[in-house]
Amino acid sequence: MKQYSRRQFTKLAAAGGICAAVGMLTSCMGSNAGSSASSGDADENGTAESDTYETTLENSQAGNSSDGSSLAGESDTSTSSTDEVPSGSSSESNFLAGSNLLIAYFSCTGTTEQIAGWIASETGADIYEIIPDDPYTEEDLAYYTGGRADQEQADSSARPMISGSVENLEQYHIIFLGYPIWHGQAPRIISTFLESYDFSNVTIIPFCASHSSGIGSSAQNLHGLISDTVTWLDGRRFSGSAIENDVVEWIEGLDLPESEVLAVREFDFETKKVLLNSGYEMPIIGLGTYSLSATECAVSIAALLESGGRLIDTAYMYGNEAAVGQAVSDSDVPREEIFVITKLYPTQFHRAAEAIDEALERMGLDYIDMMLLHHPGNNDVEAYLALEQAVADGKVRSIGLSNWYVEELEEFLPQVNITPALVQNEIHPYYQENDVIPYIQDLGIVVQGWYPLGGRGYTEELLGDETITAIAQTHGVSAAQVILRWNLQKGVVVIPGSSDPEHIQGNLDLYDFELSDEEMAQINTLDRNEKHDWY
Repeated sequence: MKQYSRRQFTKLAAAGGICAAVGMLTSCMGSNAGSSASSGDADENGTAESDTYETTLENSQAGNSSDGSSLAGESDTSTSSTDEVPSGSSSESNFLAGSNLLIAYFSCTGTTEQIAGWIASETGADIYEIIPDDPYTEEDLAYYTGGRADQEQADSSARPMISGSVENLEQYHIIFLGYPIWHGQAPRIISTFLESYDFSNVTIIPFCASHSSGIGSSAQNLHGLISDTVTWLDGRRFSGSAIENDVVEWIEGLDLPESEVLAVREFDFETKKVLLNSGYEMPIIGLGTYSLSATECAVSIAALLESGGRLIDTAYMYGNEAAVGQAVSDSDVPREEIFVITKLYPTQFHRAAEAIDEALERMGLDYIDMMLLHHPGNNDVEAYLALEQAVADGKVRSIGLSNWYVEELEEFLPQVNITPALVQNEIHPYYQENDVIPYIQDLGIVVQGWYPLGGRGYTEELLGDETITAIAQTHGVSAAQVILRWNLQKGVVVIPGSSDPEHIQGNLDLYDFELSDEEMAQINTLDRNEKHDWY
Protein backbone atom coordinates (compact mmCIF):
# COMPACT_ATOMS: atom_id res chain seq x y z
CA MET A 1 0.00 0.00 0.00
CA LYS A 2 1.11 3.52 -0.74
CA GLN A 3 -0.86 6.20 1.02
CA TYR A 4 0.33 9.77 1.37
CA SER A 5 -0.82 13.03 2.88
CA ARG A 6 -1.71 15.92 0.60
CA ARG A 7 1.20 18.04 1.83
CA GLN A 8 3.74 15.24 1.42
CA PHE A 9 2.48 14.32 -2.02
CA THR A 10 2.38 17.85 -3.38
CA LYS A 11 5.83 18.65 -1.99
CA LEU A 12 7.23 15.62 -3.75
CA ALA A 13 5.38 16.36 -6.96
CA ALA A 14 6.64 19.93 -6.99
CA ALA A 15 10.18 18.59 -6.89
CA GLY A 16 9.87 17.26 -10.41
CA GLY A 17 6.99 15.11 -11.56
CA ILE A 18 4.88 12.87 -9.37
CA CYS A 19 6.43 9.47 -10.02
CA ALA A 20 9.93 10.79 -10.51
CA ALA A 21 9.78 13.08 -7.50
CA VAL A 22 8.24 10.63 -5.10
CA GLY A 23 10.78 7.98 -5.97
CA MET A 24 8.65 5.39 -4.25
CA LEU A 25 5.45 5.05 -6.23
CA THR A 26 5.72 1.60 -7.74
CA SER A 27 4.97 1.24 -11.44
CA CYS A 28 2.18 -1.05 -12.50
CA MET A 29 4.73 -2.66 -14.82
CA GLY A 30 7.51 -5.12 -14.15
CA SER A 31 11.26 -4.87 -14.54
CA ASN A 32 10.96 -5.24 -18.29
CA ALA A 33 9.61 -1.72 -18.33
CA GLY A 34 12.54 -0.42 -16.32
CA SER A 35 10.59 0.23 -13.15
CA SER A 36 10.35 -1.36 -9.75
CA ALA A 37 7.83 -4.13 -9.25
CA SER A 38 6.62 -4.88 -6.70
CA SER A 39 -0.54 18.73 30.30
CA GLY A 40 -2.95 18.34 33.39
CA ASP A 41 -3.12 19.51 37.04
CA ALA A 42 -2.09 17.48 40.07
CA ASP A 43 -5.62 17.68 41.43
CA GLU A 44 -7.96 20.32 40.09
CA ASN A 45 -11.13 19.20 41.74
CA GLY A 46 -10.83 20.75 44.54
CA THR A 47 -20.19 7.84 -24.71
CA ALA A 48 -17.73 5.51 -26.11
CA GLU A 49 -14.17 5.36 -24.98
CA SER A 50 -11.39 4.73 -27.44
CA ASP A 51 -10.27 1.11 -27.49
CA THR A 52 -6.76 1.97 -26.44
CA TYR A 53 -4.73 1.56 -23.31
CA GLU A 54 -3.74 4.57 -21.27
CA THR A 55 -0.50 4.99 -23.16
CA THR A 56 -2.34 6.42 -26.15
CA LEU A 57 -2.97 9.40 -23.87
CA GLU A 58 0.74 10.08 -23.97
CA ASN A 59 0.55 10.48 -27.76
CA SER A 60 2.19 7.07 -28.16
CA GLN A 61 5.09 8.00 -25.95
CA ALA A 62 8.21 5.89 -26.18
CA GLY A 63 7.16 4.82 -29.64
CA ASN A 64 4.09 2.94 -28.53
CA SER A 65 0.97 2.77 -30.64
CA SER A 66 -2.26 0.87 -31.00
CA ASP A 67 -1.08 -1.20 -33.94
CA GLY A 68 0.10 -4.08 -31.80
CA SER A 69 3.37 -2.65 -30.56
CA SER A 70 4.03 -2.15 -26.87
CA LEU A 71 1.72 0.25 -25.08
CA ALA A 72 3.37 0.22 -21.72
CA GLY A 73 6.25 2.65 -22.04
CA GLU A 74 6.75 4.55 -18.80
CA SER A 75 10.43 5.29 -18.95
CA ASP A 76 9.82 8.99 -18.37
CA THR A 77 8.24 8.43 -14.97
CA SER A 78 9.68 5.18 -13.62
CA THR A 79 12.18 5.17 -10.79
CA SER A 80 14.37 2.60 -9.22
CA SER A 81 13.17 0.87 -6.11
CA THR A 82 16.45 1.89 -4.51
CA ASP A 83 15.67 5.61 -4.72
CA GLU A 84 15.95 7.34 -1.37
CA VAL A 85 12.68 7.79 0.47
CA PRO A 86 12.30 11.37 1.70
CA SER A 87 12.43 11.99 5.41
CA GLY A 88 9.13 11.32 7.10
CA SER A 89 7.76 9.17 4.29
CA SER A 90 7.32 5.47 3.85
CA SER A 91 5.87 3.30 1.16
CA GLU A 92 3.93 1.38 3.81
CA SER A 93 2.92 4.21 6.11
CA ASN A 94 -0.42 5.73 6.84
CA PHE A 95 0.03 9.46 6.20
CA LEU A 96 -3.11 11.43 6.75
CA ALA A 97 -3.63 15.16 6.55
CA GLY A 98 -6.80 16.01 8.34
CA SER A 99 -8.99 15.05 5.44
CA ASN A 100 -11.72 12.49 4.86
CA LEU A 101 -11.25 12.63 1.09
CA LEU A 102 -9.32 9.84 -0.64
CA ILE A 103 -8.01 9.51 -4.18
CA ALA A 104 -7.63 5.89 -5.24
CA TYR A 105 -6.10 5.46 -8.69
CA PHE A 106 -4.51 2.93 -11.03
CA SER A 107 -2.00 4.17 -13.59
CA CYS A 108 0.54 2.60 -15.90
CA THR A 109 1.99 5.54 -17.81
CA GLY A 110 1.60 8.36 -15.34
CA THR A 111 -1.35 10.19 -16.91
CA THR A 112 -3.95 9.11 -14.36
CA GLU A 113 -1.36 9.57 -11.64
CA GLN A 114 -0.76 13.17 -12.67
CA ILE A 115 -4.47 13.90 -12.58
CA ALA A 116 -4.65 12.32 -9.12
CA GLY A 117 -1.89 14.66 -7.97
CA TRP A 118 -3.75 17.70 -9.25
CA ILE A 119 -6.91 16.60 -7.45
CA ALA A 120 -4.89 16.18 -4.24
CA SER A 121 -3.43 19.67 -4.60
CA GLU A 122 -6.90 21.16 -4.99
CA THR A 123 -8.77 19.17 -2.34
CA GLY A 124 -6.20 18.13 0.25
CA ALA A 125 -7.24 14.50 -0.26
CA ASP A 126 -5.06 11.56 0.70
CA ILE A 127 -3.73 9.38 -2.11
CA TYR A 128 -3.75 5.61 -2.50
CA GLU A 129 -2.19 3.96 -5.55
CA ILE A 130 -3.83 0.72 -6.67
CA ILE A 131 -0.87 -1.55 -7.46
CA PRO A 132 -1.30 -4.99 -9.04
CA ASP A 133 0.11 -7.90 -7.08
CA ASP A 134 1.51 -9.19 -10.37
CA PRO A 135 2.87 -6.08 -12.14
CA TYR A 136 2.07 -5.57 -15.81
CA THR A 137 4.92 -5.84 -18.32
CA GLU A 138 5.14 -4.21 -21.73
CA GLU A 139 4.26 -7.56 -23.24
CA ASP A 140 1.19 -7.79 -21.00
CA LEU A 141 -0.01 -4.42 -22.26
CA ALA A 142 0.70 -4.92 -25.97
CA TYR A 143 -2.49 -4.01 -27.78
CA TYR A 144 -4.48 -6.64 -29.74
CA THR A 145 -1.88 -9.37 -29.24
CA GLY A 146 -3.89 -11.60 -26.94
CA GLY A 147 -1.72 -10.50 -24.06
CA ARG A 148 -2.68 -10.43 -20.43
CA ALA A 149 -4.51 -7.09 -20.53
CA ASP A 150 -6.41 -8.09 -23.67
CA GLN A 151 -7.51 -11.30 -21.98
CA GLU A 152 -8.56 -9.59 -18.77
CA GLN A 153 -10.61 -6.96 -20.56
CA ALA A 154 -12.36 -9.65 -22.59
CA ASP A 155 -13.32 -11.49 -19.39
CA SER A 156 -15.80 -9.54 -17.25
CA SER A 157 -15.11 -11.87 -14.33
CA ALA A 158 -11.35 -11.23 -14.29
CA ARG A 159 -10.18 -9.77 -10.98
CA PRO A 160 -6.42 -9.09 -10.87
CA MET A 161 -5.15 -9.13 -7.31
CA ILE A 162 -4.05 -5.91 -5.61
CA SER A 163 -0.91 -5.51 -3.55
CA GLY A 164 -1.67 -3.86 -0.20
CA SER A 165 -4.85 -2.23 1.03
CA VAL A 166 -6.34 1.07 2.15
CA GLU A 167 -5.80 1.70 5.85
CA ASN A 168 -8.68 3.14 7.88
CA LEU A 169 -11.05 3.26 4.92
CA GLU A 170 -13.94 4.01 7.27
CA GLN A 171 -12.65 7.54 7.82
CA TYR A 172 -13.18 8.51 4.18
CA HIS A 173 -16.53 9.96 3.13
CA ILE A 174 -15.61 10.90 -0.44
CA ILE A 175 -13.42 8.83 -2.78
CA PHE A 176 -12.13 9.95 -6.17
CA LEU A 177 -11.57 6.83 -8.27
CA GLY A 178 -9.16 7.16 -11.19
CA TYR A 179 -8.23 4.80 -13.99
CA PRO A 180 -7.20 4.63 -17.67
CA ILE A 181 -9.50 3.29 -20.38
CA TRP A 182 -8.65 -0.14 -21.73
CA HIS A 183 -10.86 -1.46 -24.53
CA GLY A 184 -13.54 1.05 -23.65
CA GLN A 185 -13.69 0.04 -19.99
CA ALA A 186 -11.87 0.48 -16.71
CA PRO A 187 -9.11 -2.08 -16.13
CA ARG A 188 -10.46 -5.10 -14.26
CA ILE A 189 -8.25 -4.27 -11.29
CA ILE A 190 -10.66 -1.39 -10.57
CA SER A 191 -13.42 -3.96 -10.21
CA THR A 192 -11.20 -5.81 -7.75
CA PHE A 193 -10.81 -2.62 -5.73
CA LEU A 194 -14.54 -1.87 -5.62
CA GLU A 195 -15.38 -5.40 -4.54
CA SER A 196 -12.73 -5.47 -1.81
CA TYR A 197 -14.30 -2.96 0.58
CA ASP A 198 -17.61 -1.90 2.06
CA PHE A 199 -18.28 1.55 0.60
CA SER A 200 -21.64 2.01 2.30
CA ASN A 201 -22.58 5.68 2.70
CA VAL A 202 -19.49 6.77 0.78
CA THR A 203 -19.58 9.13 -2.20
CA ILE A 204 -17.49 7.89 -5.15
CA ILE A 205 -16.46 10.25 -7.94
CA PRO A 206 -14.85 8.48 -10.93
CA PHE A 207 -12.40 10.05 -13.34
CA CYS A 208 -10.62 8.48 -16.26
CA ALA A 209 -7.80 9.16 -18.67
CA SER A 210 -8.88 8.69 -22.28
CA HIS A 211 -9.05 10.36 -25.71
CA SER A 212 -12.75 9.43 -25.90
CA SER A 213 -15.63 11.86 -25.65
CA GLY A 214 -16.71 10.91 -22.14
CA ILE A 215 -16.41 8.56 -19.23
CA GLY A 216 -19.46 6.69 -20.50
CA SER A 217 -20.12 3.05 -19.89
CA SER A 218 -16.93 2.45 -17.91
CA ALA A 219 -18.35 4.32 -14.94
CA GLN A 220 -21.80 2.85 -15.41
CA ASN A 221 -20.43 -0.69 -15.31
CA LEU A 222 -18.36 0.05 -12.22
CA HIS A 223 -21.38 1.57 -10.52
CA GLY A 224 -23.18 -1.72 -10.97
CA LEU A 225 -20.61 -3.47 -8.78
CA ILE A 226 -21.44 -1.60 -5.59
CA SER A 227 -24.42 -1.35 -3.26
CA ASP A 228 -27.26 1.14 -3.43
CA THR A 229 -25.99 2.80 -0.25
CA VAL A 230 -23.10 4.30 -2.21
CA THR A 231 -23.55 7.72 -3.78
CA TRP A 232 -22.04 7.56 -7.27
CA LEU A 233 -21.51 10.93 -8.92
CA ASP A 234 -21.05 11.62 -12.62
CA GLY A 235 -17.39 11.35 -13.46
CA ARG A 236 -15.05 13.17 -15.79
CA ARG A 237 -12.79 12.10 -18.65
CA PHE A 238 -9.44 13.85 -19.05
CA SER A 239 -7.40 13.64 -22.22
CA GLY A 240 -3.65 13.32 -22.37
CA SER A 241 -3.44 17.04 -23.05
CA ALA A 242 -5.36 17.98 -19.89
CA ILE A 243 -3.83 20.67 -17.71
CA GLU A 244 -4.14 21.31 -14.01
CA ASN A 245 -6.67 24.10 -14.51
CA ASP A 246 -9.03 21.59 -16.16
CA VAL A 247 -8.99 19.57 -12.96
CA VAL A 248 -9.43 22.65 -10.76
CA GLU A 249 -12.49 23.79 -12.72
CA TRP A 250 -13.99 20.29 -12.47
CA ILE A 251 -13.43 20.11 -8.71
CA GLU A 252 -14.95 23.55 -8.18
CA GLY A 253 -18.00 22.49 -10.15
CA LEU A 254 -18.57 19.46 -7.92
CA ASP A 255 -19.53 21.66 -4.97
CA LEU A 256 -18.05 19.29 -2.41
CA PRO A 257 -19.26 20.02 1.14
CA GLU A 258 -16.53 21.69 3.20
CA SER A 259 -18.19 20.41 6.36
CA GLU A 260 -17.21 16.87 5.44
CA VAL A 261 -13.64 17.50 6.55
CA LEU A 262 -14.77 18.99 9.84
CA ALA A 263 -16.91 15.94 10.59
CA VAL A 264 -13.73 13.99 11.35
CA ARG A 265 -13.24 15.89 14.61
CA GLU A 266 -16.84 16.00 15.91
CA PHE A 267 -17.21 14.54 19.39
CA ASP A 268 -19.30 11.41 19.75
CA PHE A 269 -20.98 11.70 23.14
CA GLU A 270 -22.22 8.11 22.94
CA THR A 271 -18.82 6.50 22.46
CA LYS A 272 -17.15 9.38 24.34
CA LYS A 273 -14.49 9.56 21.63
CA VAL A 274 -13.37 11.73 18.75
CA LEU A 275 -11.96 10.56 15.42
CA LEU A 276 -8.54 12.10 14.85
CA ASN A 277 -7.26 13.02 11.41
CA SER A 278 -4.76 10.17 11.81
CA GLY A 279 -7.65 7.72 11.59
CA TYR A 280 -7.52 6.71 15.25
CA GLU A 281 -10.17 7.40 17.87
CA MET A 282 -9.28 9.14 21.12
CA PRO A 283 -11.32 9.47 24.34
CA ILE A 284 -12.53 13.02 24.92
CA ILE A 285 -11.82 13.07 28.65
CA GLY A 286 -8.95 11.56 30.56
CA LEU A 287 -6.36 12.03 33.26
CA GLY A 288 -3.45 14.46 33.39
CA THR A 289 -0.48 13.14 35.37
CA TYR A 290 1.53 16.34 35.79
CA SER A 291 3.25 16.39 39.22
CA LEU A 292 2.03 12.90 40.15
CA SER A 293 4.63 10.67 41.77
CA ALA A 294 5.12 7.08 40.67
CA THR A 295 2.91 5.84 43.51
CA GLU A 296 0.24 8.44 42.80
CA CYS A 297 0.33 7.51 39.11
CA ALA A 298 -0.37 3.89 39.90
CA VAL A 299 -3.33 4.76 42.13
CA SER A 300 -4.74 7.42 39.81
CA ILE A 301 -4.48 5.38 36.63
CA ALA A 302 -6.00 2.36 38.32
CA ALA A 303 -8.91 4.54 39.46
CA LEU A 304 -9.29 6.02 35.99
CA LEU A 305 -9.38 2.64 34.28
CA GLU A 306 -11.73 1.14 36.87
CA SER A 307 -14.08 4.09 36.34
CA GLY A 308 -14.11 3.58 32.57
CA GLY A 309 -11.59 6.26 31.64
CA ARG A 310 -9.13 5.36 28.93
CA LEU A 311 -7.08 8.50 28.17
CA ILE A 312 -3.80 9.18 30.01
CA ASP A 313 -1.52 12.19 29.47
CA THR A 314 2.10 12.23 30.56
CA ALA A 315 5.40 13.73 29.38
CA TYR A 316 9.13 13.24 29.63
CA MET A 317 9.36 16.31 31.87
CA TYR A 318 6.80 14.90 34.30
CA GLY A 319 9.29 12.20 35.27
CA ASN A 320 6.57 9.56 35.49
CA GLU A 321 6.49 7.93 32.06
CA ALA A 322 7.77 4.65 33.50
CA ALA A 323 5.08 4.66 36.18
CA VAL A 324 2.40 5.35 33.58
CA GLY A 325 3.63 2.52 31.39
CA GLN A 326 3.73 0.15 34.35
CA ALA A 327 0.19 1.07 35.38
CA VAL A 328 -1.03 0.40 31.85
CA SER A 329 0.76 -2.95 31.77
CA ASP A 330 -0.57 -3.93 35.19
CA SER A 331 -4.16 -3.21 34.20
CA ASP A 332 -6.60 -5.85 33.04
CA VAL A 333 -7.88 -3.41 30.42
CA PRO A 334 -6.68 -4.45 26.94
CA ARG A 335 -3.84 -2.24 25.75
CA GLU A 336 -5.67 -1.30 22.55
CA GLU A 337 -8.44 0.31 24.61
CA ILE A 338 -6.06 2.66 26.41
CA PHE A 339 -4.86 5.87 24.77
CA VAL A 340 -1.50 7.12 26.05
CA ILE A 341 -0.13 10.57 25.27
CA THR A 342 3.42 11.63 26.05
CA LYS A 343 5.64 14.52 24.96
CA LEU A 344 9.17 15.34 23.90
CA TYR A 345 10.69 18.33 25.70
CA PRO A 346 12.77 20.92 23.78
CA THR A 347 15.95 19.62 25.42
CA GLN A 348 15.30 16.38 23.52
CA PHE A 349 14.58 17.93 20.13
CA HIS A 350 18.16 17.67 18.84
CA ARG A 351 18.06 13.90 19.37
CA ALA A 352 14.37 13.25 18.91
CA ALA A 353 14.66 9.84 17.24
CA GLU A 354 16.62 8.47 20.18
CA ALA A 355 14.26 10.15 22.65
CA ILE A 356 11.27 8.44 21.04
CA ASP A 357 12.91 5.04 21.42
CA GLU A 358 13.82 5.85 25.01
CA ALA A 359 10.21 6.77 25.79
CA LEU A 360 9.01 3.46 24.41
CA GLU A 361 11.60 1.63 26.50
CA ARG A 362 10.81 3.58 29.68
CA MET A 363 7.11 2.96 29.32
CA GLY A 364 7.50 -0.65 28.26
CA LEU A 365 4.99 -0.17 25.45
CA ASP A 366 5.05 -1.55 21.91
CA TYR A 367 3.67 1.73 20.60
CA ILE A 368 2.64 5.16 21.84
CA ASP A 369 -0.83 6.33 20.87
CA MET A 370 0.08 10.02 20.68
CA MET A 371 3.35 11.88 20.98
CA LEU A 372 3.53 15.67 21.11
CA LEU A 373 6.24 18.30 21.07
CA HIS A 374 5.89 19.88 24.53
CA HIS A 375 6.32 23.46 23.34
CA PRO A 376 8.20 25.34 20.60
CA GLY A 377 11.99 25.33 20.77
CA ASN A 378 15.18 24.97 18.78
CA ASN A 379 15.05 22.10 16.29
CA ASP A 380 11.30 21.67 16.75
CA VAL A 381 10.72 21.09 13.02
CA GLU A 382 13.44 18.45 12.94
CA ALA A 383 11.95 16.84 16.03
CA TYR A 384 8.53 16.77 14.44
CA LEU A 385 9.96 15.13 11.32
CA ALA A 386 11.37 12.46 13.63
CA LEU A 387 7.85 11.96 14.98
CA GLU A 388 6.65 11.54 11.40
CA GLN A 389 9.25 8.83 10.87
CA ALA A 390 8.14 7.17 14.10
CA VAL A 391 4.62 7.03 12.64
CA ALA A 392 6.00 5.42 9.49
CA ASP A 393 7.91 2.92 11.64
CA GLY A 394 4.83 2.01 13.70
CA LYS A 395 6.31 3.31 16.94
CA VAL A 396 3.81 6.16 17.30
CA ARG A 397 0.27 6.22 15.95
CA SER A 398 -0.63 9.91 16.09
CA ILE A 399 1.42 13.06 16.57
CA GLY A 400 0.77 16.63 17.55
CA LEU A 401 1.84 19.76 19.36
CA SER A 402 1.46 21.32 22.78
CA ASN A 403 1.50 25.06 23.44
CA TRP A 404 1.34 26.12 19.81
CA TYR A 405 -0.88 29.09 19.06
CA VAL A 406 -1.93 30.80 15.81
CA GLU A 407 1.34 32.54 14.97
CA GLU A 408 3.39 29.49 15.89
CA LEU A 409 1.17 27.21 13.81
CA GLU A 410 1.24 29.51 10.80
CA GLU A 411 5.02 29.37 10.81
CA PHE A 412 5.36 25.70 11.72
CA LEU A 413 2.81 23.80 9.63
CA PRO A 414 4.21 24.63 6.16
CA GLN A 415 7.49 23.03 7.21
CA VAL A 416 6.10 19.58 8.06
CA ASN A 417 4.37 16.79 6.18
CA ILE A 418 1.81 15.32 8.55
CA THR A 419 -0.84 17.66 9.88
CA PRO A 420 -0.91 17.39 13.69
CA ALA A 421 -3.77 15.27 14.99
CA LEU A 422 -3.91 17.28 18.23
CA VAL A 423 -2.90 20.65 19.64
CA GLN A 424 -2.87 20.80 23.44
CA ASN A 425 -3.02 24.24 25.08
CA GLU A 426 -4.00 25.85 28.37
CA ILE A 427 -7.78 26.35 28.30
CA HIS A 428 -10.16 27.18 31.15
CA PRO A 429 -12.96 29.72 31.79
CA TYR A 430 -10.44 32.43 32.75
CA TYR A 431 -8.28 31.73 29.65
CA GLN A 432 -10.62 30.57 26.92
CA GLU A 433 -8.67 30.95 23.65
CA ASN A 434 -11.89 31.66 21.77
CA ASP A 435 -9.90 32.85 18.75
CA VAL A 436 -7.37 30.01 18.82
CA ILE A 437 -9.73 27.06 19.24
CA PRO A 438 -11.74 27.57 16.01
CA TYR A 439 -8.56 28.32 14.07
CA ILE A 440 -7.11 24.97 15.07
CA GLN A 441 -10.35 23.08 14.57
CA ASP A 442 -10.80 24.53 11.09
CA LEU A 443 -7.52 22.83 10.19
CA GLY A 444 -9.10 19.49 11.06
CA ILE A 445 -7.03 19.29 14.25
CA VAL A 446 -8.51 18.28 17.59
CA VAL A 447 -7.98 20.69 20.50
CA GLN A 448 -7.13 19.46 23.98
CA GLY A 449 -7.02 21.63 27.10
CA TRP A 450 -4.64 21.34 30.03
CA TYR A 451 -5.35 23.12 33.30
CA PRO A 452 -9.08 22.81 32.50
CA LEU A 453 -9.89 23.66 36.13
CA GLY A 454 -7.51 26.59 36.35
CA GLY A 455 -4.27 24.99 37.44
CA ARG A 456 -2.08 25.21 40.50
CA GLY A 457 -3.05 28.02 42.83
CA TYR A 458 -6.14 28.97 40.84
CA THR A 459 -8.45 25.97 41.14
CA GLU A 460 -10.16 27.08 44.34
CA GLU A 461 -11.04 30.49 42.91
CA LEU A 462 -12.38 29.05 39.66
CA LEU A 463 -14.44 26.33 41.33
CA GLY A 464 -15.91 28.97 43.62
CA ASP A 465 -16.90 31.34 40.82
CA GLU A 466 -20.52 32.42 41.41
CA THR A 467 -21.54 31.96 37.78
CA ILE A 468 -20.20 28.43 37.68
CA THR A 469 -21.55 27.37 41.06
CA ALA A 470 -25.03 28.66 40.15
CA ILE A 471 -25.03 26.59 36.97
CA ALA A 472 -23.78 23.58 38.92
CA GLN A 473 -26.62 23.94 41.42
CA THR A 474 -29.15 24.05 38.59
CA HIS A 475 -27.97 20.70 37.25
CA GLY A 476 -27.13 19.06 40.56
CA VAL A 477 -23.50 18.56 39.65
CA SER A 478 -20.17 19.92 40.84
CA ALA A 479 -18.50 23.09 39.62
CA ALA A 480 -15.70 20.95 38.18
CA GLN A 481 -18.19 18.93 36.16
CA VAL A 482 -19.75 22.13 34.77
CA ILE A 483 -16.35 23.39 33.62
CA LEU A 484 -15.38 20.09 32.05
CA ARG A 485 -18.74 19.80 30.29
CA TRP A 486 -18.33 23.39 29.03
CA ASN A 487 -15.04 22.32 27.45
CA LEU A 488 -16.55 19.28 25.80
CA GLN A 489 -19.40 21.29 24.32
CA LYS A 490 -16.80 23.68 22.88
CA GLY A 491 -15.09 20.70 21.23
CA VAL A 492 -12.14 20.66 23.63
CA VAL A 493 -10.80 17.37 25.00
CA VAL A 494 -9.99 17.62 28.71
CA ILE A 495 -7.34 15.97 30.88
CA PRO A 496 -7.93 17.16 34.46
CA GLY A 497 -5.27 16.02 36.88
CA SER A 498 -6.09 14.31 40.15
CA SER A 499 -4.76 11.78 42.62
CA ASP A 500 -8.16 11.38 44.30
CA PRO A 501 -10.16 8.38 42.99
CA GLU A 502 -13.47 10.09 43.84
CA HIS A 503 -12.53 13.18 41.90
CA ILE A 504 -11.35 11.05 38.98
CA GLN A 505 -14.71 9.28 38.92
CA GLY A 506 -16.58 12.58 39.10
CA ASN A 507 -14.54 14.04 36.28
CA LEU A 508 -15.74 11.25 34.00
CA ASP A 509 -19.43 11.65 34.86
CA LEU A 510 -20.24 14.38 32.37
CA TYR A 511 -22.88 12.81 30.16
CA ASP A 512 -26.07 12.96 32.23
CA PHE A 513 -26.51 16.70 31.81
CA GLU A 514 -26.05 19.32 29.11
CA LEU A 515 -25.39 23.04 29.37
CA SER A 516 -27.85 25.30 27.60
CA ASP A 517 -26.73 27.91 25.07
CA GLU A 518 -27.41 30.55 27.71
CA GLU A 519 -25.26 28.77 30.28
CA MET A 520 -22.44 28.34 27.76
CA ALA A 521 -22.64 32.06 27.02
CA GLN A 522 -22.57 32.90 30.74
CA ILE A 523 -19.33 30.97 31.19
CA ASN A 524 -17.90 32.57 28.06
CA THR A 525 -18.27 35.97 29.73
CA LEU A 526 -15.80 34.90 32.44
CA ASP A 527 -12.81 35.08 30.09
CA ARG A 528 -10.06 37.27 31.56
CA ASN A 529 -7.34 36.25 29.08
CA GLU A 530 -5.57 35.19 32.26
CA LYS A 531 -2.91 32.59 31.58
CA HIS A 532 -1.86 30.54 34.59
CA ASP A 533 1.39 29.10 33.26
CA TRP A 534 4.18 30.45 31.10
CA TYR A 535 3.80 28.09 28.14
